[in-house]
Amino acid sequence: MPHISIIVVNYNSAPLTTACLKSLSGLELTKAEYTVLIVDNGSLDPYCLPAAFAIFAQVIRSESNLGFTGGNNLGIHHALEAFNSDYVVLLNNDTVVAKDFLEVLLQKAEADPQLGLLCPKIYFMENKEFHRASYLAEERGKVIWFAGGSLDWPNLLAFHRGVDEVDRGQYDDASQPDFLTGCCLLIKREVLEKIGLLDKRYYMYFEDVELSRKAVSFGYSLGFCPEAKIWHLNAGSSDGSGSALHQYYQSRNKLLFFWEYGGWRTKLTVINQLLRFLVSNNRMESMAAYHFITRQFGKQPII
Repeated sequence: MPHISIIVVNYNSAPLTTACLKSLSGLELTKAEYTVLIVDNGSLDPYCLPAAFAIFAQVIRSESNLGFTGGNNLGIHHALEAFNSDYVVLLNNDTVVAKDFLEVLLQKAEADPQLGLLCPKIYFMENKEFHRASYLAEERGKVIWFAGGSLDWPNLLAFHRGVDEVDRGQYDDASQPDFLTGCCLLIKREVLEKIGLLDKRYYMYFEDVELSRKAVSFGYSLGFCPEAKIWHLNAGSSDGSGSALHQYYQSRNKLLFFWEYGGWRTKLTVINQLLRFLVSNNRMESMAAYHFITRQFGKQPII
């Protein structure tokens, strides 16, 4: 039977990680074996694995915060070396999963050798929607967070299809996505062996977009699997959307991604955006632009 390693990065968010583990403890998986690897990413209080989960999970400790890229890469290395895993799943710790989500993803992955990366349909956690007052009570928990990703090259945007929409199946037959999200991402071992791991220059944000496009450049296709479902709290352990961290890494990494993967028209747009960031009153945007120019990537002391 194939082996799947589910990698969950924890950073000072033990209650979220434990709730995620509780969700994973109920997985219905008949055609594979799985192990959950909790990467404790330099938390001030090391994560203590509850005894009830020790049968299927273990903790890997990093003494420093390696970011989303470094934490997941540490987990991937361990998965391949210790378990010889056929698949790895990157899973945010602020998620809960449907019992069959992994079985459904695996079935789709096994059926198509060309599929390199796959994502489930991801909803906002119930009552954690951005605009929850806009939804009826019965619609909450059915509001889409991710139904595939699209790239708007002229405007340097990477956006989620269906975000904030109540799920009525409108994206179930959508075309192949431009990218998949690292919130929940199944990756075949052979893909990692051919294209490498997450690019550590990104630290957090856009690393999943870059991995997706790199996989496509190696001839793999990306799969969105609407039958597999999970729920996401959204930025539960990174200070949330709109924080200084979010603004800085989104701004810097957007410049990096579109510069490296875009054509000449896109590069001109990147230069224009770069100049706007440099003179911006937003300190995070101007710092992001300066660091892009001076090639200061990875983790940066911005606060």
